[in-house]
Amino acid sequence: MLDLAVVIVTWNNRHLMADCLSTLYADLAQSGLHATVYVVDNASTDGTADYIRQNFPETDVYASPVNLGFGRGNNHAIKRILTAPDAPKAVYLLNPDTITHEGATRLLYDALLTYPKVGLVGAQLFYEDGTFQHGAFAFPDWRQVWAEFFPMRGRWHEGRFNGRYPQNLYASEKPFPVDFTLGATMMLRYDVIEQTGMFDEAFFMYCEEVDWAWRIRRAGWDVLCVPAAHITHLSGKSTGQARPQSLIHLWTSRFLLYRRYLPSWQNRFIRWMVRIGMNRKIKQARQDANLTDTQKNDLINAYQTIQGLAKSS
Repeated sequence: MLDLAVVIVTWNNRHLMADCLSTLYADLAQSGLHATVYVVDNASTDGTADYIRQNFPETDVYASPVNLGFGRGNNHAIKRILTAPDAPKAVYLLNPDTITHEGATRLLYDALLTYPKVGLVGAQLFYEDGTFQHGAFAFPDWRQVWAEFFPMRGRWHEGRFNGRYPQNLYASEKPFPVDFTLGATMMLRYDVIEQTGMFDEAFFMYCEEVDWAWRIRRAGWDVLCVPAAHITHLSGKSTGQARPQSLIHLWTSRFLLYRRYLPSWQNRFIRWMVRIGMNRKIKQARQDANLTDTQKNDLINAYQTIQGLAKSS
């Protein structure tokens, strides 16, 4: 029986896929797991799909003619996995801007299947320079929005007010319960996918993992961060290619998430904060000497679009 199916959705990330796939396959080779790897390429123009086929021929590559986004791209592969004759015990969703450390995949797999009530696990993440990166968070509410627009320092920024878990929990290297794990590493039981569905495709990019984790938690499953499983996450390198448009995608998804899960008073308060916060960002962009006029205009237009979303959400 297949132990694990790995899914990677990519867009114009040929420069990242060599490290992502080579470290993943090296880790799978020593893990003892029977696994297969699926890559969904979202209409890349840099030759990503051909590069993977030539250099990693064991990979199942689907080259989409259109950009499906993160959620739809993953769902495309998951649907194939669910209908395959050899169904895996777990499905592992991995970002293309990741480097897998030795033993990480097996540690995630064992944590997921050792505890009967655990339906989703994620890894301990590190930045490219080896420094700590938060890989799991509490479900968002008005406090994280406040922290984003009215920055705080110390324990307020790194603590539960801003949705963070204490770093000593990660340092212990023992699995600990969380609300959701970052979408860079999500390993799920096959049974959980059958019960809760897949990514909600209303989210084109961002917040898909939060919505799915919320549904998983509401269905009675636990979510764990597994800090002994180490993954380097080159944060932002796979989504930072179109920053102004990415900001619009981010806030479109956030507003959808807030409407779905937060009480109406929080939604009203959040929309007010976003309108105020975007005014501040517009002023900062106009005064930023490091930006060209085109970059300023693109950013300001994005901020104004988000203000409009805040008024209508």
